[in-house]
Amino acid sequence: MARVVVLGGGVSGHTAATFLKDWLGSNHEVVVVTPNSKWNWIPSNIWVGVGKMKKEDVVFDLGPVYAKAGIDYRQAKAISIHPEGSSESDSPFVTIEYTGQNKEGEKEEITYDYLINATGPKLNFAATEGLGPHGGHTVSVCTADHAVHANEELQKCIAKMKAGEEQTFVIGTGHGMCTCQGAAFEYIFNIDYELRAAGVRDKAKLVWLTNESFLGDFGMGGMHIKRGGYIASSKIFAESLYAEHNIEWILGTHVTKIEEGKIYYETLTGETGEQEFDFSMLIPPFGGVGLKAYDKEGTDITDKVFAPNGFMKVDADYTPKPYEEWKASDWPKTLQNPDYKNMFAVGIAFAPPHLMSKPMKNPNGTPINPTPPRTGMPSAMMGKAVAGTVRDMILEGAKEPTHTASMAEMGAACVASAGSSLINGKAVSMTVYPIVPDYEKYPGVGRDLEYTTGEIGLAGHWIKYLLHYAFLWKAQLKPGWKIIPE
Repeated sequence: MARVVVLGGGVSGHTAATFLKDWLGSNHEVVVVTPNSKWNWIPSNIWVGVGKMKKEDVVFDLGPVYAKAGIDYRQAKAISIHPEGSSESDSPFVTIEYTGQNKEGEKEEITYDYLINATGPKLNFAATEGLGPHGGHTVSVCTADHAVHANEELQKCIAKMKAGEEQTFVIGTGHGMCTCQGAAFEYIFNIDYELRAAGVRDKAKLVWLTNESFLGDFGMGGMHIKRGGYIASSKIFAESLYAEHNIEWILGTHVTKIEEGKIYYETLTGETGEQEFDFSMLIPPFGGVGLKAYDKEGTDITDKVFAPNGFMKVDADYTPKPYEEWKASDWPKTLQNPDYKNMFAVGIAFAPPHLMSKPMKNPNGTPINPTPPRTGMPSAMMGKAVAGTVRDMILEGAKEPTHTASMAEMGAACVASAGSSLINGKAVSMTVYPIVPDYEKYPGVGRDLEYTTGEIGLAGHWIKYLLHYAFLWKAQLKPGWKIIPE
C-alpha cells in the first residue's frame, strides 16, 4: 500500500487529492494536511466583500467531503519535510502541527511514499507596516472572513455617503512585489457598481494603486488582443475601462507604510507620495508558508529544497540570466523536485523561474513589479496532472513523470466580475494562450492571438455566476463532479 500526502487543501491540493483517491481506490492511502476546516471558493470572496453573497455561500466543511471520499484528513499545518527520513528510519516523513480536530498544538510525523506540496501562499501582510485587517488599517478579500469584514466597512462608508459625506476608496496592491492583481481589479469595479446602485457614486473617489508599470499588466507582462482588424494592447483595454468608470490610477508603486487614513509609497521614478483614504483594500505580497527541510542527519537543507521566497524548487531552469534571455522553456513541466523524485509542488507552492513582467527597480534600488500569478485554473490543472503522474508511478511503476502542466504550454480563461446582477451586471472575460509569453514561438506579442481574447459584458457575469456553483459542486464531489473541467 502506498501513501500519498498532500500538503494543502486549496484548489490545487484538493484537486490532486480527490482525483488521486478516486483513481487509487481503497488499496492506497491519500492524506490531506491543511490548517483549514473549510474549503473556500476564493474567486467569489469579492462578492462577499460587497454584500452580494454570504460567507456560507462560498465555503463548505472539508471533513464530511473527505470522509465520504475515503481521504485521511488532518486539520494541521506542515512544519517540516524530511525527504531522506531520519537516522532511525529511511522512510521520508513530514512533521505537522494540528490546528483543529481537538488536537491543537499537537505534533505528529507522517511518513509518505509521495508528497505533493500544495500549501499555497503565506499572506504576508507584515511585509508592509500597517497593511491588512489584523492590526493594520486596510481590509482584505483574501479569505471569506476577511471579505465579511470588508463588506462591513464598505457599508459604513455607503451610509456616510448617503448622509452627505464624501469618501475616498483606494484599491490595489500593498507592496512592490505583489501578485494577483485580479482580485483587486474585480473588487474596485464591484465597489464602483455597488456605489452606483446605492446612488452615491458622485460622493466617491476611486483610486487604483498598483505596482504595475502600466494598466493591464496583470503580472503577465500584459497581453494583446485582436480588435476589429488590428491588435490592441491590454493597456488600452484596461485604461478605457478605468476611464469609463471614472477610476483614477497611480502606477508603479511600492507601499512603504500605512497609517489610519493615509498610504505612503515610493514610485518607479524614485519619488515618494501619499494617498489619503477612508476605505482601502490592498492585496498583500505572497510568500512561502515557511516549511523547513532536513536531511537524514537532521541538517537543515531548506535552501536546497526551497527557493529564497519559500516556494519549492521543481524542474524549472533557475539559472540567473538577464531578462532578455528568459525563455518560456525555463518554466517547469512535470513540477517534480529535482533532488527528491517523489516530491512535487503545484499551484502557488512551486517556485517560478522568473517573472513574466519586466523586472524593474527605482533609483533607490526598490524592486517594483508584479510577480507571476499561479492561481485558479492553472493551479487545478497542475494538481490534476501531478495526480496523474503519481497514480501512474503507484499503479504502473512509472519511473518518470507521465503528465505535464507547464504554464508556458497551457492556456487559461479568467472571468473577472465588474458588477454582480443577473440583469445588468458585467464581467471581463479573458483567455490567454500560453500563460507565460513565448516570444520565440509568437514573435512580438508572445502569445497566439487566435486564442488570446478579451470582452466585457453581461454574458461574462452569467458565466462567472454559473462557474461559482459548478466549482462548488465539483469540489464537494457531488454527482458528475469529474466531468466538470478544471
